[in-house]
Amino acid sequence: MRKYSLLTVLSLFIITFVGCNQPKDKKESKITQKPNILIIYTDDQGYGDVSALNPEAKFKTPNMDKLANEGVVFTDGHSSDAVCTPSRYSLLTGRYSWRTSLKKGVLRADGPCLIEKGRMTIASMLKTKGYNTAMVGKWHLQMDFAGQPGKDRDWSQPFTDGPIEKGFDYFFGLPASMNFGVLTFLENDRVLDPPVLWTKKKKNTNPRTYKDASPADYRMTPPYQDEKMRGGVEVAPSFNDELVLETFANKAVERINRLAQDAKKGTPFFLYVPLTSPHLPHCTHPDFQGRTECGNYGDFMEETDYRVGQVLDALEANGLTENTLVIFSSDNGAETNYTYHRDTYGHYSNLHFKGGKRDIYEGGHRVPFIMRWPKGIKAGSKVNEPVCQVDFLATIADIVGASVPDNAGEDSYSLYPFITNEASKYKSERAVIHHAASGHFAIRQGKWKLNMLRGSGGSFQPTFVEPGEGEASYELYDIENDPGETTNLFFEHPDVVERLKNKISKIIIEGRSTTGEPQEFVKENWEQVTWMKL
Repeated sequence: MRKYSLLTVLSLFIITFVGCNQPKDKKESKITQKPNILIIYTDDQGYGDVSALNPEAKFKTPNMDKLANEGVVFTDGHSSDAVCTPSRYSLLTGRYSWRTSLKKGVLRADGPCLIEKGRMTIASMLKTKGYNTAMVGKWHLQMDFAGQPGKDRDWSQPFTDGPIEKGFDYFFGLPASMNFGVLTFLENDRVLDPPVLWTKKKKNTNPRTYKDASPADYRMTPPYQDEKMRGGVEVAPSFNDELVLETFANKAVERINRLAQDAKKGTPFFLYVPLTSPHLPHCTHPDFQGRTECGNYGDFMEETDYRVGQVLDALEANGLTENTLVIFSSDNGAETNYTYHRDTYGHYSNLHFKGGKRDIYEGGHRVPFIMRWPKGIKAGSKVNEPVCQVDFLATIADIVGASVPDNAGEDSYSLYPFITNEASKYKSERAVIHHAASGHFAIRQGKWKLNMLRGSGGSFQPTFVEPGEGEASYELYDIENDPGETTNLFFEHPDVVERLKNKISKIIIEGRSTTGEPQEFVKENWEQVTWMKL
């Protein structure tokens, strides 16, 4: 037997150990280096409200364009719903919101949170992987404040069932949309300035903006009142709607600056930044008023883009851009005043897609859907498969190596194969479910989309076919060849209609879209499910 010196043996051991633990290739090394994760979520922004996606846009969005040019654009990306609250639930949980008690519409500011106690969120999942987690922006999933509006409010008490209890280490923001109240800034579980006054929607009388505003425009400005009025919302004396975006951007930058050193030392962060724009009121900061060829809406969009740029600049200033996954999207399509901007300025917020916010048609839920991660995504990429924001949870889980149990992320498919140029591993046969404000459904699989209607609940009236007793009305579209949903092919393809009806029925009944054990869901008060029995 050959004899070796102790030094030789140690050298061979070190070479073998180090060699076995080196990444096999660049792709594997990227997986082992957990990125920071930043989700920027706008409110009521249509697909055509990003100038990189709409060359004919009447305003410019250079910072959003930068994300598109330096990352991957999902050209067929969708919010899970055509209105606010349900999309936010689905983004954070990877589960369609119609499986909860919310079968249509949105929630208010005050009340039990829609995210159930103990349900996994992106934030809670990332905490188990050692991430710092933070949120700056609009919540709109409800939280519980002490007392009742106009009665026995105690603003000194902490509120409950908010972001801090859903996986976030830090929260700064607003409870809901500015037309719902409560209008005051919150931090962690505290109200910063008690909303002891009252306000309501008011005609936009700002001489710099109202002449260029759509008829639907309004403001939530002073003077505020001491007494509750009809349609009133609670407001803090210090609240100024024109300063909300600026405040959010500054707080997000501050949070990145605070977390940067930890990130560089190996503790990455997750920052969720849901903005309040371009949702009404179009309360443009004075610095941006009168800058575009699309009235007050265009000005508000350019301010939104600037605020996005402030957050991206903070990543760059801290040397974090290279290994930060930025996800940019919107909670639904453009508000119905998109028709005014189209007719007055020639700006198409929803591009060539039919309908807008609240609709089951593409304009209601096909939205900007962009990811940038210089260390992991090839710049200038495009993906044309139909995907959904429910997919964010599974995608992030794949990136950081987190496991998702059967009772979490039930509708979330990982988009990671597109990032690693292994698209063949993506389940292209998956179906995406769309949902309207009215609670009605559509199912999309491949090129086919089946709208299941009983009245549109939005800005378009559907072309009805004669339903049988207790059945829904249907529209079938070939989205690849007819993205504007102009030609109903229901009668030409009864086999496709039957297949898609069976598919959506299975997805509903099993409580999940993905493989795994069937899961429970709320079945009560579901009048929109007319084609099947639960």
